[in-house]
Amino acid sequence: MNTALKLTLGGLCLAGGVWASDLDNGRKLAGQCRTCHGLDGYARIPIAPHIGGEPATYLAAQLVAFRDGVRVHEMMSVVAEDLSDAQIDDLAAWYSDHDVTAAMPAEPDAAPGLCIDCHGVDGIALEEDAPNLAGESAIYIDTQLKAFRLGKRSHQVMTPIAEQLSDADIRAAADWYAAITIEIEARAE
Repeated sequence: MNTALKLTLGGLCLAGGVWASDLDNGRKLAGQCRTCHGLDGYARIPIAPHIGGEPATYLAAQLVAFRDGVRVHEMMSVVAEDLSDAQIDDLAAWYSDHDVTAAMPAEPDAAPGLCIDCHGVDGIALEEDAPNLAGESAIYIDTQLKAFRLGKRSHQVMTPIAEQLSDADIRAAADWYAAITIEIEARAE
């Protein structure tokens, strides 16, 4: 089955709730993620993103992309290569079942204009297929924006935006979102 079809079917299944996610299994599976991303989704290393509180559809799409080789990363491609669709759904459900709150240190009018429609002024995603940027390290955001700009990552919205950004624009966006502090907590049952 080709990659585009897998991604489409995976997205439809997630959107339609075909797979019932298992939070307990997601938590168990997250044990392999904790060294970099933390069990709660708060990254432990600056080159890894915070994933707690991310939209489940975004997380699942990224894991499928790593598993299927659409997105390549030396660690994530290996971690994701043997994950089943159900395991991906469980992991996405586990991490998305966390609440993330953001505190901005500056006035909202200083937020990077090209980013706020999808990622929000405070870095909390407003779109299901966009990640939270609040509290990410500047090096992570810088690296990802340059990957989009250079064609190492591809996305129908992000690629054309990144292609028009200068290094200074990228640094300004990265610094803005990195300065926001976040807290990630498991949702109360």
